[in-house]
Amino acid sequence: MASLPEPIIALIAALGRLPGIGPRSAERIALYIVQSETGAVQQLAQSILHAREKIKLCSVCGGLTERDPCGICADDRRDASLICLVERPTDILSIEKSGSFRGKFHVLGGKISPLNGVEPEDLRIVELEKRLTEEPVREIIIALGTDVEGDATGFYLAKRLSGKGVQISRIAHGLPAGSGLEFADEITLSRALEGRREMT
Repeated sequence: MASLPEPIIALIAALGRLPGIGPRSAERIALYIVQSETGAVQQLAQSILHAREKIKLCSVCGGLTERDPCGICADDRRDASLICLVERPTDILSIEKSGSFRGKFHVLGGKISPLNGVEPEDLRIVELEKRLTEEPVREIIIALGTDVEGDATGFYLAKRLSGKGVQISRIAHGLPAGSGLEFADEITLSRALEGRREMT
């Protein structure tokens, strides 16, 4: 079987480093690109470069934006007394898609993980504390993952922010919509029970 030319192999390797792109997908995309019209490929390359040059992190919340501050931080209609604390800028997009949160956000930039060399001072905690002195925040909702690092970071933040005069809450972790109990692990079931609410 003939081997692929080196430029295609290099393109497959580059595409394979993207999240969610496996080896077969990377090969399919690479082969599609090299067989496409030159103009279409140039437009794709320009779009990638343009997005990378124009998109930056909001100086207030740390979210992805073209202008600073971002549209969410600059929106007076949003509830400035609520801050949802997330790990990554892309987490904001996930919560926004739900349409159920009308407050502001703060991106932590990771989770505390001593094994990976991530300490509290590596995260955007000082920036959050600064916001508490400048904005009318009454509640911080911790929306971090349910792994060990997410739990540890949540507990650390709850302790560190406890004397700041704000309520600290954590999103409930429960069952995915449309799934049965037999598909849930023990931790998910436990969190679903803990996060229960009264039915009216």
